[in-house]
Amino acid sequence: MMEHFAQKVTKRSQYIDSNQLRKLAVTLGRPVLDGHDMRRMSAPAGTPVPPAHHLVYFTPDDVEAGLGADGSDRAFNAPAPFTRRMWAGGHIKFDRGNPLRVGDEAEEHTKLISAVAKTSRSADSDSFPVRKLSWSHVGLFRFSALTFNGHKIHYNEDWSRTAEGHPGVVVHGPLNVINLLDYWRDVHGQGTSPAEMFYRAVSPVYAGEEYQIRTLSVVSVHKDLVSELVAEKDGVVIMKATIIEKA
Repeated sequence: MMEHFAQKVTKRSQYIDSNQLRKLAVTLGRPVLDGHDMRRMSAPAGTPVPPAHHLVYFTPDDVEAGLGADGSDRAFNAPAPFTRRMWAGGHIKFDRGNPLRVGDEAEEHTKLISAVAKTSRSADSDSFPVRKLSWSHVGLFRFSALTFNGHKIHYNEDWSRTAEGHPGVVVHGPLNVINLLDYWRDVHGQGTSPAEMFYRAVSPVYAGEEYQIRTLSVVSVHKDLVSELVAEKDGVVIMKATIIEKA
C-alpha cells in the first residue's frame, strides 16, 4: 500500500492566531510566553511562536465521514498483519532570522517518506538535569482538540485497549516533540532558538505514566552545539532527539 501514499505532498495554509498559541500554553502548564501571561491576555501580533509550537497549527480538515475507523486520517493505514501506526519521527529546520509570529499567514507542505516497523531501545543514565512528566486524560484530550486529532488512541481508552492492543490512552508524538524542545530551551537554549532538530519516536507512553526527559550529551561540532536528548520510561526510550544550535 505504501506506493499509493509515498512522496505525495499535502499543502495547508494557516493564519497564526494568538488563541491557538494561548490554549497550548495553558495545556503545557507554561502560561507565560514572551513576557505575556496568556491566561489574562492574548499574545500581540508579532510575538514569536516557540520552536515546535507550530504543531498545533495546520490541523487536518477531513470531514468525519472521511476518517478511518480509528478516527485518524487515511493518509496511510498499516497493512495486515499490523494494526497500529505511530508518528515515527522527522527533521525540523528553524530559521532564526524568520520565525513564525502571531499574525502571520503561513503554508505547510507535508510529505510521507516511509512507514517501517519499530523497536524499543534503552539509554544509559547521566548527570544532566532531568524533567519528570506525566500526562492526564484531560491534558491529552486538550491536545487532541488543539490539533484536531481524531485518532481514538489518544482519548478513547476502550478503543485503545480493545481495538489496538495498547494498555491505555497514548501520549501524542507531537506533544513529546514540544516537550523535548521546551526542555532544551529551558536547560540549554539560553534564550536562543535551535537551528535544527532530528527526532525519532521509538516506543509509546500512556496517560498517567511517569516518564522523564534528560540530556544524553552536549558536544561541539565545528563550533555548533549538538545536544542529544531522550524521553524515556524505566530505561526504555520513548523518543530521542538531536538538536543543533548554530554558532
